[in-house]
Amino acid sequence: MLDLVLDQQAAADEAFDAHPTTARLERRDRAFARLLILTVLRRLGEIDAAFRPHLRFAPKERQAIQILRLGTAQLLFLKTPPHAAVNESIRLAGKRLAHLVPMLNAVLRKVAAGGPPARSEAEAALLDTPPWLLESWNAAYGPATAEAIAAAHLREAPLDIAVRSEPAHWAELLDGTIMPGGVIRRPHGAIEELPGFADGAWWVQDLAANLPARLLGDVKGHAVLDIGAAPGGKTMQLAAEGAGVTALDISNDRLARLQANLARTKLEAEIVAGDALTWRPPHPFPFILLDAPCSATGTIRRHPDAMRNRKPDDIKRQVESQRRMLDAAAEMLAPGGRLVFAVCSLQIEEGEAQVQPFLGRQNGRMRLDPVSPEELPGLEMAVNADGCVRTLPSHLDAAGGLDGFFIARFRRSSH
Repeated sequence: MLDLVLDQQAAADEAFDAHPTTARLERRDRAFARLLILTVLRRLGEIDAAFRPHLRFAPKERQAIQILRLGTAQLLFLKTPPHAAVNESIRLAGKRLAHLVPMLNAVLRKVAAGGPPARSEAEAALLDTPPWLLESWNAAYGPATAEAIAAAHLREAPLDIAVRSEPAHWAELLDGTIMPGGVIRRPHGAIEELPGFADGAWWVQDLAANLPARLLGDVKGHAVLDIGAAPGGKTMQLAAEGAGVTALDISNDRLARLQANLARTKLEAEIVAGDALTWRPPHPFPFILLDAPCSATGTIRRHPDAMRNRKPDDIKRQVESQRRMLDAAAEMLAPGGRLVFAVCSLQIEEGEAQVQPFLGRQNGRMRLDPVSPEELPGLEMAVNADGCVRTLPSHLDAAGGLDGFFIARFRRSSH
């Protein structure tokens, strides 16, 4: 499974869910297996630094390295008893790697004897962050903020819940805290067993992911096009506000999840499977939300595979795709209409650097519609001088942080 993510650029969640063994695990074992995989991906630099000095030779078998990573993660970060971590790792070797068992056993026992290394959070974050990503954040935000972002990625993100109404009631019922915008934050747990899930009273949505739909303004009774809608957090948010939502997405599999989420929450939207570059509605929309495909480096807290299976060339491809989608969205916007563009990326090329080129291509048909800090109480620091929104994982750090998003709001001329 680690090979799929690290060598074949597979998404960790998809690789985990598709693996033939994970479906057979009991819920507790399945949760631990997922945590173990994510811990390896989150702490890969520290893990490799812990066991590689004890290797007398580099095994040709890639699986042996993955076993050492899994064992080291348990020993250093998951507080698994040493005998259990070592024995389970040896069991993974099986017959195919039986000739490497003495080496695996010796290396892991040395890691266990050495214990967790004494290093600061900043030192750990530097080890665990790919250099090209850290350099890009240094250039974009400065060294201090880049280090704070990398440190935030070491910590598992809390569970954020968007409720349809009565946040104070649900905060008490869910044993959570009310965050800006009425999002409820609580520790992780079995989501399906929490109060209100089966009744469709809420859905899981990071605090930052909650912002783009809010910044469309009052959409009650209006038609809204949600581009890149699946798996449906923003669609449900807009539908709950009383909008007539058209949910457009190119992936049928992801749209099936959106449909299931709408059914659970008893909300309605028109679902359209199509490519935003070629699909066109019969009439323009007064409101459009474009949640564009991106590198997803803003979600590393939740998806640490995003810093393992992304490369600089991936950013370039995403930038071009976003450029084309922005132009397509502008074509579908009614005169005087409002467009919100959002990406869950920390990369400036995918966010801030898209704004002026887009406006230039529009030749005066579109203008920036600045967000004021007063629109985002509790997150005023995320509004920049141009009236765009840039959230960082290190924002609200003491309260658990939030995903990294860039959001720009545009208005089309009335003629």
